[in-house]
Formats: sequence, structure tokens, C-alpha cells
Amino acid sequence: MATRATSLLLASHPGPTLVVTAISAGLGLGLGYPPGRLVLLALAVLLGQLSIGWSNDWLDAARDRAVSRADKPAARGDISPTVVRASAFIALALALAVTAILGPGALLAHLIAIAGGWAYNLGLKSTVWSFVPFAVSFGLLPAIATLGQETPAWPAPWVLAAGALLGVAAHITNVLPDLADDAETGIRGLPHRLGARRSGLAAFACLAVATALVAFGPGWPVRPVLMVGLLLGLAAVVLGVVLLLRRSPTRLLMQLIMTCALIDVVMLALAGQSVVTA
Repeated sequence: MATRATSLLLASHPGPTLVVTAISAGLGLGLGYPPGRLVLLALAVLLGQLSIGWSNDWLDAARDRAVSRADKPAARGDISPTVVRASAFIALALALAVTAILGPGALLAHLIAIAGGWAYNLGLKSTVWSFVPFAVSFGLLPAIATLGQETPAWPAPWVLAAGALLGVAAHITNVLPDLADDAETGIRGLPHRLGARRSGLAAFACLAVATALVAFGPGWPVRPVLMVGLLLGLAAVVLGVVLLLRRSPTRLLMQLIMTCALIDVVMLALAGQSVVTA
């Protein structure tokens, strides 16, 4: 039983799932959520991410098996794709039920965000539009938090734009390590068509613009803490671009992309109520 539970957990893409959940919790803290409501927000997003992660491993089980993906429990045969599929639908239903408690606005935003993740898994990942689900889903992540407040509010436009850009960067970061395996199974998303180097440059460009939006979006003068984040984020971007132009993409470059994205997320949380429309 323990082995099966562990395999199911690993099939959920626990890393990205926990990161996105932590982002939502950070946004809720920045918005001043009371503890009970904050738990609901984090739980709703966690369940939504579990549904997306499990649907990915269920739908990709045969493809992952063809390239001997050792990191995929369903491909290894440790757990049945049928169990993963059932878990995905159960998590989806629970995610929507919990989000409904936060209000209709948060429910609609979360429904669209989850639909983006499922659409990617169902086939958009193999098209030139593979970045769109990430842009939409990450762009709406702050909206789940702002619309889930006791007094709902729509996020400021710069917040939606920054979230979308972070989503595109996340898509590229997620895909780059698997370009070779994807090529063997016919996956041809945008990063595959651009190639590793140009995709890396695109990710850093998205992060640079997102960092600037988060720093300057709340208004002038820039808050000292956001200025520090801006300088750190841009420094990571510059270092990453220099390394990328000098050598092929490496794990260090992926870590720089994730570091810059993390800085942006922390800046968003620190922006507090500035993320909502006046």
C-alpha cells in the first residue's frame, strides 16, 4: 500500500505542484487572507495541480514507456494508468468543490486555469501553441487569490501580464530537459521548434519583462524591497543569457531561470494589495 501511495504521489509531479501551491499561498498571505481562508486557497490550488499532474502521467503513460522514462511510475509499471486517471478526476472534482467556497469569481478563474493544464496534456503540448495553456493558467493564478478574498477584486493588468510571462518561462524550463525524449515520441511544441538555445533566450526575456512589471507595476517610486528584487532578477537574467550564448543549455541555466522566477513570485507576494485593481 505504501509503495502504491508513493508511486501515486510521484506521478503527480510533486515539485511543480508544491511550487504552484506555495505561490498561491504566498499571494494569499500578501493579500491578508485570514488563516482558514488561506488554507482553503492553498488546498484548492493543490488539488487542481494534482489533477493536472496526474492527467499528464495518465495520458503520457504509453509515450513515457516508449522512451523508458525512469522517473514516471506509470511508465515503469509501479502503478496502473487507470488508478492515475481516476485520481486525476477525483482531484479535479475536489479542487472545484473547494474553490467554490471561495466564491464564483475564484471558481471561474480556477476552472479556466485547470482547463489550460488539461488542454496542454490532451494535445496542445504537441503544437506551436504549447505555451498558451501555461500563459493562461499562470496568468490567472493571481486572479484565483484576488477573487477568492472576502471582498473579491480583479488583479491589476500588470499582474496578469507578469503571471502569463512567468507561465511561458515555466513551460520552457519544464520542456528543455526532455527535448530528446519528446523528439522520439513526436512532441513538437514551441520550444522544440525554437531549439534549446533560442528557447532559453525566450525564457530569460519573459522573466526580464515580468521582473520589470512586478517592480514598477505597484507605482512610482519603486519600493526598496521591490528594487532589490528587480536588481537580483535582472542580474540572474544577464548571467543566464551570457552563459547561454557561450555554451549549450545546462542544468545551471535552468536553475537560474527558476531562481529568477522565484524572485518574481516573492516580489508579487510582497506587493500585497497593490496587485488588485484600484
